[in-house]
Amino acid sequence: MTSKIPRNKENDFSSDIIAERQHFLEQKCDVSLNHTRQFSFDPESMDGNCEHLFGVAQVPIGVAGPLLVNGEHAQGEFYVPMATIEGTLIASYNRGMRVIRESGGVTTTIMSESMQRAPMFMFKDARDTRDFCQWLKDNFDNIKAQAESTTSVGKLLEIEQYPVHNMVYTRFDYSTGDAAGQNMTGRATFVACEWIRANYPKLRTYGLSGGLDTEKKTSFVNSLKGRGRKVTAEITVPKEVLQDVLRTTPKQLQNGNSINTLAAYMSGASNNAAHPANGLAAMYLATGQDIANIGEANQCSVYSYVTNSGDYYYSITLPALIMATYGGGTGLSTQRECLELMGCYGKGKAFKLLEIAAATVVAGELSLVSAARTDKKTGKNEWVDAHETLGRNR
Repeated sequence: MTSKIPRNKENDFSSDIIAERQHFLEQKCDVSLNHTRQFSFDPESMDGNCEHLFGVAQVPIGVAGPLLVNGEHAQGEFYVPMATIEGTLIASYNRGMRVIRESGGVTTTIMSESMQRAPMFMFKDARDTRDFCQWLKDNFDNIKAQAESTTSVGKLLEIEQYPVHNMVYTRFDYSTGDAAGQNMTGRATFVACEWIRANYPKLRTYGLSGGLDTEKKTSFVNSLKGRGRKVTAEITVPKEVLQDVLRTTPKQLQNGNSINTLAAYMSGASNNAAHPANGLAAMYLATGQDIANIGEANQCSVYSYVTNSGDYYYSITLPALIMATYGGGTGLSTQRECLELMGCYGKGKAFKLLEIAAATVVAGELSLVSAARTDKKTGKNEWVDAHETLGRNR
């Protein structure tokens, strides 16, 4: 039997070709595919999302909430679907959401947006490089027109310039509507670069991706300039709520944040938070996002202090939060239902989803940081006990 995976050039998502691949794998790998082969969605809907389709990965989805958000786009209470295999995670976020409700909600703000493609342009020498930087500024409107001719949604906002030696690293920054926008910006930037090549004779060559967009990894440039959307979520938690729900105090939480910040500095970590990737990954899986974007979205900074009245102010800024409500995997049946639970499916809903996601991160941070503390009187640690009861150590 051939070792080549079966496929059909005419229709690679029909029931027949999927069954052929399932049979192929069972024969080749000597396994029985009882669960991965069962799914409820139309396989044709996977065209453009997955190649060599033979089944699905079933991940448990739980719900936390209600989450009270005081956003500009997300306002009111939301039930947040979270796909995870980590016991205690949803319970912890649910507890944090109770803290948020009893504190009057978390305030969320979209600070900026900018999805990048980052071409690199190469010249004979540094003087040609310098002159090209000025030419880019002078011809921005022409370049913008070329880029935007490829999309009805994307808008070129800025071309960042980082000249070095005989090269110019750039970042073409776009707004992308309700899409995440990586593919959109790729095509738009390619067309713009081809126009630049045709109109700037001193250009030796260019690379469509010079790497400075730092896609799917953390970076200093993204922490400052942002990628996707930069979102801030902030809340003031009354000291009584901390004591009643989390059994801690503003002073203890502030001390914990100072310790985490020092540890982040010493270790070279990309953030001084506890675990934003946990909640974001669970939401990404549930709502059809590109899960690899967690590499960027996890990057953040936490700022907090004890107020004059003795309450606890907490703020987190996520500079590279990449989420969509339209396109990609968001239209798949399971993922669409999860978006619909929050009223976030389709056009005009991306900012709403981003605000809910940032607020969810706050819930998880408040809960985990409080649980990690050991009670001097009882000698117990909530984080350890919760994992013993609900998690992998059950």
